[in-house]
Amino acid sequence: MVPQMASGERLDRFLAASIPDWSRSRLQAVIKGGFVRVDGEVVRKPGLVLEASQAVELELPELAPPTTPEGGVIQELPLLHADEHLAFVDKPAGLLSHANDHSRRDTVVTLAEAALGPLAPAEDPRRRGLVHRLDRLTSGVMVIARTPEALEGLQAQFAAREVRKTYLALVHHEPRFESDWIEARMQRDPRHPERMRVAPEDEEGREAATLMERLETFRGHALVAARPRTGRTHQVRVHLTHAGHPIVGDGVYRHRGALRVPLPSEAPVPRRQCLHASRLELRHPVTGDSLAFESPLAADMAALLEWMRAHLAP
Repeated sequence: MVPQMASGERLDRFLAASIPDWSRSRLQAVIKGGFVRVDGEVVRKPGLVLEASQAVELELPELAPPTTPEGGVIQELPLLHADEHLAFVDKPAGLLSHANDHSRRDTVVTLAEAALGPLAPAEDPRRRGLVHRLDRLTSGVMVIARTPEALEGLQAQFAAREVRKTYLALVHHEPRFESDWIEARMQRDPRHPERMRVAPEDEEGREAATLMERLETFRGHALVAARPRTGRTHQVRVHLTHAGHPIVGDGVYRHRGALRVPLPSEAPVPRRQCLHASRLELRHPVTGDSLAFESPLAADMAALLEWMRAHLAP
């Protein structure tokens, strides 16, 4: 029940005072998600002005802890750097970048807010602070905006393709060349809307370009660096598969024929695609300073890489 002293208060502020452990931005997302009722009616406006004696009901959505592909619980988000405007984080495999309609688990957003406080608000409150994202089963470095000024500046850099991203991937088949420039337009797969594909020559698609560099070769496999010039959904996974080098462990974008050299059954293959966002370079959106942060290769990929060096040496 809204007390007389809270009459005229905004709904989100009233809830923030009532539930101090939850950030205001997180409560705004709960309101917009339809979890709040005022006098029995669902309300989706955080700025609704309350009146005395109104009944406010809140159904808190329970967030299950996110888990790694092996089933371990992800309890915190490692920080690589943080200042008042932004943060670089090291996302574990298994953690969603942001919430979706099918998950009630913690995400990069909620864990970042638990460590840093409120993030920059976004049009979609589930994506507050985010200017890019990584697939759930991809590990590595991400940047997060803590202020609106940082969010706007980072979005401009990503849109202008000024941000330099480097991924490491363990792939099938040995690249013939030290480097390969992959230019292949992409579109959503009409048979599988959750997937992307290289657009057929007679169909439209969005421009996409990736530089692939060979770092180490093994019998039938390789460690490569992928540097996407554009930022299409699943771009690295689609482009490497298109170039004949599907990523080890990728259950979605797989090689259509028989692998020339299948991995032996005893190889410690991770339960996810072997793709890791290893480095992110950009300008600080407020100070203009050059920033570059790296994420060490995830432990599951590092274990397979060492196994390849020991057992698949050329």
